[in-house]
Amino acid sequence: MPRNKSLVLLSVGHACVDLYQGAVASLIPFFVAERSYTYAAASGIVLATSLLSSVAQPVFGALTDRRSIPCLLPVSTVLAGIGVALSGIGGSYTLTSMFMALSGIGVAAYHPESARVARLAAKGSHSSMGWFSLGGNIGFAFAPLLVAVVIATGGLRWSPLLIVPALVGSVLTLPVLRAVEKAPRTGSRTAAAAGRDHWPSFVRLSLAVVCRSIAFVAMSTFVAFQVRQQTGWGTAAGTAALFVLYLGGAVGTILGSELAHRWDRVRVVSTSYLTTVAAVAGVVFVPGPAVYLFVALTSIGLYVPFSLQVTLAQDYLPTRVGTAGGITLGLMVGVGGLTSPVIGRIADATSLRTALAPLILMPALSWLLFRTLPEPEVDKRLLGDPSGDATEPSRV
Repeated sequence: MPRNKSLVLLSVGHACVDLYQGAVASLIPFFVAERSYTYAAASGIVLATSLLSSVAQPVFGALTDRRSIPCLLPVSTVLAGIGVALSGIGGSYTLTSMFMALSGIGVAAYHPESARVARLAAKGSHSSMGWFSLGGNIGFAFAPLLVAVVIATGGLRWSPLLIVPALVGSVLTLPVLRAVEKAPRTGSRTAAAAGRDHWPSFVRLSLAVVCRSIAFVAMSTFVAFQVRQQTGWGTAAGTAALFVLYLGGAVGTILGSELAHRWDRVRVVSTSYLTTVAAVAGVVFVPGPAVYLFVALTSIGLYVPFSLQVTLAQDYLPTRVGTAGGITLGLMVGVGGLTSPVIGRIADATSLRTALAPLILMPALSWLLFRTLPEPEVDKRLLGDPSGDATEPSRV
């Protein structure tokens, strides 16, 4: 557990924000049950959220490259919560999609700046960045539980209660803002001027993230339905599957950050993707309660690379840290949201198993893209250490 107070608060705030990413998928079964949405219509809501989030995150990343905007942290947290809280009001599909898109913009505004601030607070530690990412994973994990308690009790009309975590998260970021204002601002700009961007490696990493996004977002959208079919159990089985999926992400994030201290990040990420191929196949084809084991393994395998891919992207583009984080984090959600309606239409036309089967290829493609990537050196001045040596040879 990190001892840095700012990093702890950022981790908790990250949980409050990413809870709303998890809430989108968690609300889908309730929209289907109360409003009789088809698979395609339900996945269209995921598309509305993911599309705006993926487009907006690089924009916010570019803005934070020009100047730090720490006030984005509390403002974006509240925005993410408002969108989800209003999504259950009324029965209009258009309004529901718009509210979810609003939440996506809030999530997009939060991540590039929070990743920049967290990395400075972590001082380059993979474990500390892993704890920051863990906060988001915990938010994901508890989203289906919170949604189930609130919505199963009072129906979609109770969705305004879901604003509470956003209010808590926004308050917790206020001490971080004060710490950021007091922190020295030397080092990062000088390092940026001295750094050398390596776009080929960044592009390959981004393509691998695209494949990872397709697999994970599709799983988070449809795993509740898949597990219900595989087990023959009710709605609670699907909610439990989402909880396992998101909780496995928390385990994978910490595991990845710890492994990165023993081996280089590229090796850890590529190995994780290779082992995830079999796990995804298990989710698609294994019947009965054993499917929960494969849901957990899939989540762990897809989340071991999570924080490592963000820091790798920042190291491949040392002069554009905000842009690198924004694009990487945006792709993790956005492209998967774009493909979810396609998967939904295939599922409506054939079967859910047929629609999910191509996902087995996604981690395999990520492995192929990652396996020969170089491991970059880290310039300490990017982490707020003005005494860091910027002349060390780079492996990229």
